[in-house]
Amino acid sequence: MKIITDEQIENLKSFLNKYDSFIIAGHKEPDGDCISSSLGLAYVCKFLKKKTILINEGPFKRTEIKSYANKFVNKVPAWCYEEKSKCALLIVDCSEFERLGDIGQDIDKFDTFIIDHHKTAEVKGSNHIIDSTAPAAACLIQQVAEKICKDLSEEIAKTLFFGLSTDTGFFRFLTNDSEEVFHSAARLVASGANPRTTYQEITSGKPWNTRKLLGILLDRAERYENGKLVITYETLEDTKKYGQEGRDSDALYSLMLEVESVEAVAFIRQDTEFTCTLGLRSKDKCDVSLIAKAFGGGGHKNASGASTEGVIKDILPRLLTEFSKQLS
Repeated sequence: MKIITDEQIENLKSFLNKYDSFIIAGHKEPDGDCISSSLGLAYVCKFLKKKTILINEGPFKRTEIKSYANKFVNKVPAWCYEEKSKCALLIVDCSEFERLGDIGQDIDKFDTFIIDHHKTAEVKGSNHIIDSTAPAAACLIQQVAEKICKDLSEEIAKTLFFGLSTDTGFFRFLTNDSEEVFHSAARLVASGANPRTTYQEITSGKPWNTRKLLGILLDRAERYENGKLVITYETLEDTKKYGQEGRDSDALYSLMLEVESVEAVAFIRQDTEFTCTLGLRSKDKCDVSLIAKAFGGGGHKNASGASTEGVIKDILPRLLTEFSKQLS
């Protein structure tokens, strides 16, 4: 992870000082990092005495983030448009308006600053802080908060630690170049974050139906590319029977990636009659962000996703073609 420069901080502060209020938005189907980054940036804005509104299209499916749902709205309030000359947009944990969902079409005319850590981020101009070497957007927001606010409250330290923990698989995905990340985590713990309770918050309380669905997805999984790739899928009927709440795809990815010779896992979920969501994970060399990009998505080298038009039977061969480029 790179350290944010003083020049970058000054550029952000200059942007924040230009406006009285801010819309803070993150990607649809948020995860812990998206939520904590949004709240962390709101903390910085509050310190600067700026008015904020937290917006996310949702849905808040993941068990660990449900308690945060009431802090967000899913539509842009009228006052943002009424005060448009004094209001700007801050996007966290993604760089594309498309990933914001339908709300992205409503707010793309606002002056915008982006803070993101995804490898596929492609942003023009200077209104951004993007570091694909950071394992979580929360790491970037933490640096911003420490530079601007100096001291972090116990509440925001816990929130940022939560975001860092979710995006690093509770530090399982970090490698030997992560010294600065652990320094950052240590500072959050010193400010009040509790690793044990955070782990319990992330892993506990999964609905029973998620375990029934997990069994079906495991039974349906097939191996390709000489056993290097595992693909499974969820149908509309599965979703209708087992619901959308409290999904635990992380458990699916972990179980599959632990299998001998498996290097990558793909999960296809039929969201509507005409669209699917893709979840892609890999171990080391396989860059799933390139595969996600081929379907209009993005993410990290070893963890990416996409929303795309089509049905499972048509998407599967396209996925296999893209994975063959990585695994052959």
